[in-house]
Amino acid sequence: MQLSDYLDPDLFIYDLKGRDKSGVLLEMLSHLREKFSDLDPEKAHEILLERENLGSTGIGDGVAIPHGKMEELKNIVVIVGRSEQGVDFAALDTKPCHIFFLVLAPEDVAGQHLRILAQISRLLKDPGFRRDFIEAEDPRAFRELLKSI
Repeated sequence: MQLSDYLDPDLFIYDLKGRDKSGVLLEMLSHLREKFSDLDPEKAHEILLERENLGSTGIGDGVAIPHGKMEELKNIVVIVGRSEQGVDFAALDTKPCHIFFLVLAPEDVAGQHLRILAQISRLLKDPGFRRDFIEAEDPRAFRELLKSI
């Protein structure tokens, strides 16, 4: 299982416009409507905010990995976003987040879900990758970077 197996270029957002946690989550989830018409983005938003209330998924170094489980899903979905201005995501280091990997998983794949979160976390520990992610000069460069993982 490779992280790249779960990355879909239709779910890459080069320039997030959301200014707060809820806005970023809604913006990222809006892309699901186009790809998965049977999935309810509002319900997904509620699930993600419930998870955020347990503790922020802003892990520091400009990174947030919001995640949750939805029984309606058949497969794990990963949405990737970049915020040039940064968003207060209540990160552990209190710095704004620029890098977002949102993960939604079916209820019955806990082990796989955790492995994907671990792969994302390992990838984002690399300062070079984080720098390249934030400094991607245009959507094409952003997509190429994500295709390389």
